Amino acid sequence: MSCARPVLTIAAASVAAICLVTVRAPSPAADPPAGKAADKDADKDGWKALFDGKTMTGWKAADFHGTGKVQVKDGAIVMEEGDSMSGATYARDDFPATDYEVTFEGKKVSGNDFFCTTTFPVGDSFCSFVVGGWGGKMIGLSSVDSMDASMNETSGTKEFKTDQWYPVRIRVTKNRIQAWIEKEKVVDLDTSDRRLSIRLECQPSKPFGVCTWDTAAAVRDIRVRALSEGEKKAAAAEKKD
Repeated sequence: MSCARPVLTIAAASVAAICLVTVRAPSPAADPPAGKAADKDADKDGWKALFDGKTMTGWKAADFHGTGKVQVKDGAIVMEEGDSMSGATYARDDFPATDYEVTFEGKKVSGNDFFCTTTFPVGDSFCSFVVGGWGGKMIGLSSVDSMDASMNETSGTKEFKTDQWYPVRIRVTKNRIQAWIEKEKVVDLDTSDRRLSIRLECQPSKPFGVCTWDTAAAVRDIRVRALSEGEKKAAAAEKKD
């Protein structure tokens, strides 16, 4: 970097000093590398909050026919009962497609069907983790090889109490989907050579969203993080329990 020519004659030593100061002046911070912008708000463990607990910033009510009201109340996104579906969909374009974990807490406020079914990306496809469907107890992935959660090998049951928060965690890697409710692993599917899809009704939840069926519910503390290289390798090698 050179100095502009001074209007008045200045001693050579003074000019050198001015140049030295100019060269050593701090430069503006560099832009983050491509693909890293979404990480700037992550905590020390890599978790990034997707919901601020106060507003619907970054979210929108899912465009279901007959949807119930969706609003923020008491630090949670509350989805009132619709006819038949209600939900909240993440509205930003920075949600990962693979090698990630997403976690949140969900609770049933009223009703007796699924209360926090979650649609999420799996590479170029999408899948839904059903929580409390088919009368309030069914869990599993919809759909696997065109079979709903009630029909494929991920199908299971769990009792869900009204007005109780349940932690949910979903992990997606290249060839695997795993899911936990509380501390229990309830899904562990090798997705190699499997066809993943979602039901037509869940289209408004893409790319990531939570929805209900004839039920009022709430979700909070929604976070996502990228998996480390070690975690990706471990998931690929892990055998189903």
